[in-house]
Amino acid sequence: MSLTERENFIRTVTFDSPERTPVEYMSFYYATWAKYGQELEELVLRHPTIYHTYKRGSVDFRLDPPGSREGEYFTDNWGCVWYVAPGGGGMMGQVVGHPLADWSALDTYRPPDPLALGDRRARDWPKFEAEAAEMRRAGKVVWGQVGSVFDIFYHLRGFENLMIDFATDAPQLPLLIEMVGEQRMRVLDRLLEVGVDAIYFHADIGFQHSLMIRPDQFRKYIKPMWKELFTHCRAAGTHVYLSSEGRLLDIVDDMVECGVSIQDVEMASQGLDEVVAAYKGRICIMFYPDAQKTPLWQPPQVREHIKEAVTRLGSPQGGLIFAAYPTPDVPLENIEETARAMEDYRTYWWDGRAGQS
Repeated sequence: MSLTERENFIRTVTFDSPERTPVEYMSFYYATWAKYGQELEELVLRHPTIYHTYKRGSVDFRLDPPGSREGEYFTDNWGCVWYVAPGGGGMMGQVVGHPLADWSALDTYRPPDPLALGDRRARDWPKFEAEAAEMRRAGKVVWGQVGSVFDIFYHLRGFENLMIDFATDAPQLPLLIEMVGEQRMRVLDRLLEVGVDAIYFHADIGFQHSLMIRPDQFRKYIKPMWKELFTHCRAAGTHVYLSSEGRLLDIVDDMVECGVSIQDVEMASQGLDEVVAAYKGRICIMFYPDAQKTPLWQPPQVREHIKEAVTRLGSPQGGLIFAAYPTPDVPLENIEETARAMEDYRTYWWDGRAGQS
């Protein structure tokens, strides 16, 4: 294969005939590491093509990062208080304390300095710049991360409060969205200065069967911020990866207009025919195996699921990226079958197997 990882990635995202399906974001929750430990590390080391950034001993199976320890409360840099329920150690937890639950707090609220602090941790720009330069020299994809562009609102306000805000056209809502948008733009500009190939934005805006808000509410309140941020990226030659779970079929046209390059389409929330019709050839799909069914399937079903995704969502022109983030309820044999299937099908369109059963 003659293309570097970066060149192949860009060809995939731009539908410009890559050599193989890229593999990105192959990782695990700390809870998954804690459950399987050394067995999982050996599995990962057996599949360097898929888990291509992992080095032996780089994970302490017993150590959860702040904010994911069982029974722990953790305050992030926006002042949102997270809690990990008993039995949930190694997972992210949920927000139980909302600094703007009462709109009266907005007048005196001060968001974090976005150039010094990410949503949960401090930013280290010298380290990031050095890592980006090394990735560039090695022909790898340089990723940047801005942060949340939707779920941050219900973290700050509380979910029920935010839904009422949208329903009642709360006059403070545009002010909150503007504040977050300005914060994100400052980080975005800094990332573009460094020079990155793609930027990760997080926006869990979908339920299992619909958006969390009506499409007209999305277009009135959220879309203008997305369009400003995402078109700014694209104008600089940088791709936009929108990580957003749930069913987003009602706003695919809007995402295209805003400049989304890649989205991790939630396969548990819509049928494959719907995804093909709405996304294929328009937005590059970051394919995660069905998170609801993978824990229940047998390995052959996992393989068939991945093959079907490749044959229906992929093409010789590109438009498909593999990813996986197995939760601790996924059996070890299904994690390994995921890796094997992705190894087998990452060159499906380029090794003469396309169209074969």
